[in-house]
This record gives sequence, structure tokens and C-alpha cells, in this order.
Amino acid sequence: MTPRPLDGVTVVSIEQAVAAPLATRHLADLGARVIKIERPGSGDFARAYDETVQGLSSHFVWLNRSKESVVLDLKSGTGRRAIQALAARADVFVHNIGPRAAARLGLDAATLRAAHPALVHVCVSGFGPDGPYSDRKAYDLIVQCEAGLVSITGTPQTPSKVGIPVADIAAGMYAYAGALAALVRRGRTGEGATVEVSMLEALAEWMGFPLNFTMYGGVAPARTGASHAAIAPYGPFRCAGGQVFLGVQNEREWSAFCREVLGDPSLVDDERFAANMRRVERRAELTAVIEERFAALSADEVAARLDAAGIANARLRELSSLAGHPQLLARNRWRDVGSPVGMLRQLLPPALPDGLEPPLGPIPALGEHTDAVLAELGLDLARA
Repeated sequence: MTPRPLDGVTVVSIEQAVAAPLATRHLADLGARVIKIERPGSGDFARAYDETVQGLSSHFVWLNRSKESVVLDLKSGTGRRAIQALAARADVFVHNIGPRAAARLGLDAATLRAAHPALVHVCVSGFGPDGPYSDRKAYDLIVQCEAGLVSITGTPQTPSKVGIPVADIAAGMYAYAGALAALVRRGRTGEGATVEVSMLEALAEWMGFPLNFTMYGGVAPARTGASHAAIAPYGPFRCAGGQVFLGVQNEREWSAFCREVLGDPSLVDDERFAANMRRVERRAELTAVIEERFAALSADEVAARLDAAGIANARLRELSSLAGHPQLLARNRWRDVGSPVGMLRQLLPPALPDGLEPPLGPIPALGEHTDAVLAELGLDLARA
């Protein structure tokens, strides 16, 4: 079997919700042993978000395969001894319990790295460990608002949050990347690292286009629904009995679109639409022209013309059909993963090195591995 990149790496994570669990799940997918620390009784509160996956939470199923669940009361003697012993054995220590809470428990980067200089310490927080917002609660919607994302998402009438927890995902992916970078450096120097990731800073990075557009253009991109604020034509267009989504990215594609899809070469050099910014400024007029040409064509006919012209296009796909997407099936992207309720379908992670089959271990029941891990440490929960 092809060695996995993180075989032999131990990750200990005090984690909940999305950001930190996403980072550690990706580390587990590369072969790391991930020991997930959960609170007694309820565990990671994402376990109770819903019960739609045969009684399990959809968030928890997504984020927690291949992990060992260990329940510890970090206020108890055994809990404190256990977490310190685990940190001493860890290559990577991850938490998203809040910088001040971590410091009170002696689990902050300064304390743990002083005792274990080779440790990679990853802290995921809402706004960072200092500054005026450091103690504020930071759920995904809150950070989407603070980062300005909601202000540019939705229709002109209705600002909207993004339909997935994009602030959490951004922070989780940067925590994952930061941990990998720190492990690479440690392999060369033997030195550990402190990696601090805030949801606000992660999402602010993802706001690069609209942020630059606003800082240097003097006005924020308009909310345009499924259209693009700075590119046209780009978005949904009505045709006979339906609609098609399409995107024209450059002048070569604009020429092909006019000639081969709209059947009107005169539009290529029409002064109203002769550059992207002009098309954006005259978006309503351009949409009317396009939809007039599409009015006599079905969605299938429009899509066929777009394909022939090399113009990117799609029909609106409902989520219920994503699991059967022909491209995912053709590329064999689905696997079965164990869980407390039986086998569940899971997607392979993106960006795997060639020849690597990730472990894709079971989704753990709460506290499933507590006794075994404590036994490794020579501890007994009964003596807490």
C-alpha cells in the first residue's frame, strides 16, 4: 500500500462545530491519527445540529470520519492529566475553544510549546487572540456579516448569507494548510510552530476581489443574485420553458457567443457591448438582447449551442441530484464509511497525491475510544 503522507503523525484536537473539525478531518484523510477530545454528556455540539443522516447529524458525519472520540472533563484531575499527557505525545495540537479558555487550562501555545518545543500548535478562533473583538462570539453568519460578504450576496432587494458555512470552511482550510506547512518546516529544522487562524481573517482573504474593487473603485460590487457583479454576460438567462446559466469570460468568448450562439455577428463590435465593462454597465439591455434571441429556443437547444461554441454553461442542479452527478460517478469519487448507524456514503477528499487511498475510517460514537486512549496513557477515568 502507498504510504500516506501523515502516517505516524498524531493530532490531538479539542474541537467542535466546523472549522477545527474540518482541518483535522483533512489531516486524518492523509493518514494522521486524530484524537478528538469531547465534553462529557453531549460531546461536540455539532452532534446535535440535526438527525437527518439516519439519526446522526449531517455536519458531524461530514467532518469526523477516521477520528477517535475521547470524552474528558478538563476540569477534573484525570482530564487535566490526560490532556497534558496527550499533548506531550502529539505532533499537532489543535483547538477552537477560545484563546482565553485555552490559557486558563494551560493549553495555549506559549505554555505547551515551552514544554514541547517540537509541537505544532494550531488555534482557530473567530477574531484572533487579541484586539477589540477577541472575546466576541463568532458564528458563521456573524463573520460573514463582519467580513462584508452578506452585503454583496443576494439580490438588490435582499442581502443574503452564503448557503454553506463559508467562514468556518475558510478558517478550517487555512488551519489545515498551516499545520501542513508547519510540519514540513519541522521536518527540516525540528522546530515546532504556532499557527493562529481567525475566521474573520480567513474570510477577509477570500473577499479579495470585492475588497480591491471597493478600495480602488470607490463603490462596492452590486448584489446581482446569480449574476456576476463585474462580468457580463454571466448568470441565468431565460429561454423557452426554462433557463440556462452561462458565463462569458473574455472577448474571444464574447465573439463566439455572438456568432455561434446568438447568430448575430454584428453584436461583436456593437459599441454598447464592445468591452466587458460596457456590458456590465448595460447589463439590463444586454440581458434583454440575449433573452430575445433565446425566446424561441429550449434550454436543451441553448445548451447545445453553448457547448458547440465552447461557452461554459449549466442547468440549475438541485442538491438531491448531486449525489448522482455523472462526473462524480465517472471518476469514482464515492466510498462507504462506517458509523454508529451503519455504512454511509462519503466523498473522497480533493487533491490527494496519486496512488493514495485515504483511510476513511468510521465516524466515532461519543466517547468510543476513551478507555483505550486513557489506557495508553496509564490513566483510569474512574480515578478522576
